[in-house]
Amino acid sequence: MKSLDTRSALVDEAERFIRIQGYAGFSYADLSKRIGIRKASVHHHFPTKEDLGVAVIDTYLERFSRELDALASKPVDAATKLSSYGEFFSTSLNDGLMPLCGALAADTSALPKSMQRRVKKFFQIHLEWLEETVSDGLRDRMLKSGPSASSTATLLLSTLQGASIIAWALKDPSVIKRAYTQALASIIR
Repeated sequence: MKSLDTRSALVDEAERFIRIQGYAGFSYADLSKRIGIRKASVHHHFPTKEDLGVAVIDTYLERFSRELDALASKPVDAATKLSSYGEFFSTSLNDGLMPLCGALAADTSALPKSMQRRVKKFFQIHLEWLEETVSDGLRDRMLKSGPSASSTATLLLSTLQGASIIAWALKDPSVIKRAYTQALASIIR
């Protein structure tokens, strides 16, 4: 396996472990067994677990930011964009995985500071995108006026994160869609 392929495989597999077991729930021995390389090879690519965790979050942030940018640029109304945004959460649970930011937020106290900052940034990216989309919907009169765009963004993200935890516990991804659909219905004209 090429070095870049090995590095990517390690990041992908570490993300999977985090989304299933949490950051503290796996070791380099688990990764080496799953990827089929020696533990020393894992350390060659990522000298510390923090280095690996940072790479996982940064890779995910890049991927998720591209998805949000693509969704933002679609020529559809804010309500459609908000609905599509909710699909990101239910899709990840269909694969049996907890959303990464939720899984890491649950482990925040055990995370190194560099990872805590990235988790915070991840939630800020979510909230900024939601606030901008809600603002667009308010401006276009697609959404009901009431609480601020910022408060509505927090409500929507909180609904998705909370529903993700419940869906994870119940092993029922449909929980997310039902909760989010209800939250959206409360703000759409």
